[in-house]
Amino acid sequence: MAKNIMTGGITRREFLKGTGAAITGVAVPDIGLCTTGTVAEAGTNETATGTDLVTISLNVNGLQRTVAIEPQATVAEVLRGPLNLTGTKIGCDRGACSACTVWLDSVPVASCMMLAIDVGERKVVTIEGLARDDELHPVQSAFIAHDAVQCGFCTPGLVMSCVALVENNRNPSLEDVKSAISGHLCRCGTYPHVFAATLDAAKALRG
Repeated sequence: MAKNIMTGGITRREFLKGTGAAITGVAVPDIGLCTTGTVAEAGTNETATGTDLVTISLNVNGLQRTVAIEPQATVAEVLRGPLNLTGTKIGCDRGACSACTVWLDSVPVASCMMLAIDVGERKVVTIEGLARDDELHPVQSAFIAHDAVQCGFCTPGLVMSCVALVENNRNPSLEDVKSAISGHLCRCGTYPHVFAATLDAAKALRG
């Protein structure tokens, strides 16, 4: 099968297998979008490569992680690189598509637009941090039920914004949902499914 340069030299089958994990935030092999750096956790002592690395500590999904990174590394690059949290996708890499959305102190932000060294003590939550043990967040389950995934590349960012909405507003209107995802670009056009999934999840949370 022919290699695809748009997916970092992996086959279409491998690429589709990776995007299938997007909605649940399962880590998949990185394809070269990350910066050079290392992570130290639970006794791991890896050797840093590159020049002028700085060591920072980040609170990610409730765990304190220490990483050695280049000063210009964005949050998105650090998440996907040394932290291996590849559920966060890098799309446009300039804040225009919102595929890389994560929470910073519970507020959705484009992680490609913030330097990791600027996070400080604020708490980062990624798509991998939404599930509790083996139980998906109701929004994640609703995205599956309403077929709101398609190619899956924009899905993690959309889920992060939709979860933020329903966690703060258990009775959102359709306009509320549209406003919450207004900065997200879905090239597959799954917006109606996203609307339905979010409203359904909010209803489930209301009981």
